[in-house]
Amino acid sequence: MDVFKTRHGSVRGFRVSGDVVAVLGVPYAAAPFGVHRFREPAPAPAWAGVREGRRFGPVAPQSARLPGAPVWSPGDEDILTVNLWTPAPDGGPLPVLVWIHGGAYTFGSSAQPDFDGTVLARAGLVVVTLNYRIGFEGFGHVPADGPIVHPDNRGLLDQVAALRWVRENIAAFGGDPGNVTVAGQSSGAASVACLMVMDRARGLFHRAIAHSPASPCYTRDIAAATTREVAAAAGCPARSAGLVSATPQALVAAADQVVDHYRHDPASGSRHYDPSLYAPVLDGDVLPTDPLTGMAAGAARDVDLLVCHTTEEYWLLDAVGSSAKVTTDEQLACFAADFGLPDGLVAGYRAMLPQAPVLDVYLAVFGDLLFGEYANRLAGHHARAGGRTFLSRFDRRRADPGAVVRAWHCADVPFAFGNLGDERLAFLIGGAPTADDHGLACRMVRAWADFAATGDPGWPPVRDSTTEVRVWTADHQAADTGDRAAAFRALWAGADFPVLRP
Repeated sequence: MDVFKTRHGSVRGFRVSGDVVAVLGVPYAAAPFGVHRFREPAPAPAWAGVREGRRFGPVAPQSARLPGAPVWSPGDEDILTVNLWTPAPDGGPLPVLVWIHGGAYTFGSSAQPDFDGTVLARAGLVVVTLNYRIGFEGFGHVPADGPIVHPDNRGLLDQVAALRWVRENIAAFGGDPGNVTVAGQSSGAASVACLMVMDRARGLFHRAIAHSPASPCYTRDIAAATTREVAAAAGCPARSAGLVSATPQALVAAADQVVDHYRHDPASGSRHYDPSLYAPVLDGDVLPTDPLTGMAAGAARDVDLLVCHTTEEYWLLDAVGSSAKVTTDEQLACFAADFGLPDGLVAGYRAMLPQAPVLDVYLAVFGDLLFGEYANRLAGHHARAGGRTFLSRFDRRRADPGAVVRAWHCADVPFAFGNLGDERLAFLIGGAPTADDHGLACRMVRAWADFAATGDPGWPPVRDSTTEVRVWTADHQAADTGDRAAAFRALWAGADFPVLRP
């Protein structure tokens, strides 16, 4: 009957195929609204009878409308849920992979078509995906002005609560609570890096996968300044009582208004280029240190780490219109100054791309600043501190008549999940998948499954002297950007990498 008993009640799944059962929308914590708003996640209430697990739970407050994914509606409150795919409901125990979605800490959900866990379950994993608080609800700073504590990093605390739920309940779904891998992409991958250096998450997972981790963390001063901007746009005091009185939809709309201001003001500094308002906050409690510093100090040396980034990350953000256009030398110089980039860095990129337009130079630098170089530094710091670390790059590109589909941000995710056939993902991969694409997906799925099971994805780990990087390409595609990626890395050598966005 595909009924599973959790600590809060029984839930019925359904067969997505003859060999995989899915269970969707299972609460792992109470709805984070009303008395629980801006608080640590509270235990999920128990339920009587058998709960149906055929539909994803509501998404967190956001204004985004993503292809193939549900949208948020005011009044949707039971947002802290998990979804599971298992090939062995009556067997096991099998390795567990827990997926944290990305979306600039502002949008996205576990219901996106990229994240269907069926193929990975067939590869021998119990797959768990989760929703967590994003935007102001999850990462906005709420000033302490009364007896009630509103912690920073509530989205990270939700992720910890989901991992605790996995530890307590996953055996009922055929999973091994002693063999858990946490994985994510973009802000989800950065969340994984934060969890690796957080005391509250220690012992809840044993391996980690980070695809295109996003670099910024914020100090409390930066987070408090953002709160003042959002509160002003919402028309409420930037204090605890005022923020609690503002509805979730009011804070979402206010954040969109602030973002729009940055987009249209070239003199507004670094946020003009990519106006992401929220990021993990270095609060000295939930998140005591930024991931780069924590990794270098050995805070996560007992957790195996698999890192991947794409070779043309930022071209996606340009293609969807979420990034400012930089097309002149003057704009490029302003960009470098606004981010405090090392002298000569941009000139080095220009020398590597002598025929490229200014826009391409900007996209190459920005992609490495936010994702590529940060991914490499996470891997290097973890390895030098004694952690077992594996590094890879996604370099699959596709040239069709009149267009080139790049190895851009998010393009690797459908391959790693094995979900190439969904037409809603055609934009990411450039149309219907080819036979070579399916071969690449099979290899990436196998690498994830093997890493989650044994800690070995199929190539040597990072060493101080020689670092082997697995380059993911289609079968008949030459990885001609590999040398260029190494050359770009050399430009960053010896440069202080900004762990905080100015």
